[in-house]
Amino acid sequence: MTLLEVNHLKKVYTTRFGGNHVQALSNVTFSVEEGEYVAIMGESGSGKTTLLNILAALDKSTSGEVRLNGKNMTAMKEKEISSFRRKNLGFVFQDFNLLDTFSLEDNIYLPLVLAGMPYPKMRKKIGPIAQKLGISNLLKKFPYEVSGGQKQRAAVARALITDPKLVLADEPTGALDSKASDDLLRLFDEINREGQTILMVTHSVKAASHAKRVLFIKDGEVFHQIYRGNASVEEMYQKISDTLTLLTTGGERNE
Repeated sequence: MTLLEVNHLKKVYTTRFGGNHVQALSNVTFSVEEGEYVAIMGESGSGKTTLLNILAALDKSTSGEVRLNGKNMTAMKEKEISSFRRKNLGFVFQDFNLLDTFSLEDNIYLPLVLAGMPYPKMRKKIGPIAQKLGISNLLKKFPYEVSGGQKQRAAVARALITDPKLVLADEPTGALDSKASDDLLRLFDEINREGQTILMVTHSVKAASHAKRVLFIKDGEVFHQIYRGNASVEEMYQKISDTLTLLTTGGERNE
């Protein structure tokens, strides 16, 4: 079943006085099936961050549409967007986006508090997630008291606690050391095997090689894509590296 549909997405930024137009996305079209694990890659300035912001309903496209679970997000009114985002999307950011004045537990609860869920229900939900992510003994600690990898696990818990249709991850390994990155990627693999749909934007070939499909953005369009199939992580790594070389040396676009 198709969960996410992106059709002919275009985004043009206009400077303050309307003198210059910058086209960040020109014609992006792709879909994501329920249960997929998709990575988006591209050089800096290729439009991938703009694309992620539109998918997260944090920015509006100039034209085109985004449908999540059949709902046209691009046509939604501002007052609908926050509630829809909270119910359907989970977010994992490079810099964790945890509140230092909240314990890890309270950070994880935050989307449920905003949704008005009673505390007893929140308590029931956090236990299994915290155990799966290996942070049960850290819930009372504050972000400044734990490592980067532990912060990111708390951020993943916060993303998952609402049972989102789609998890959007923005450079999730970018602020982590090698071991914490490996741990997080194994965690994403496990979460995806259990049925969670993940869409990740990353510069990291290592991170992208864990995905089942990789989309490459160039000049505001989908230039190429790779399906993992039966390939190992190592084989996927090599395929991605070869494609990135093609991107930087001006190879032909894949139709």
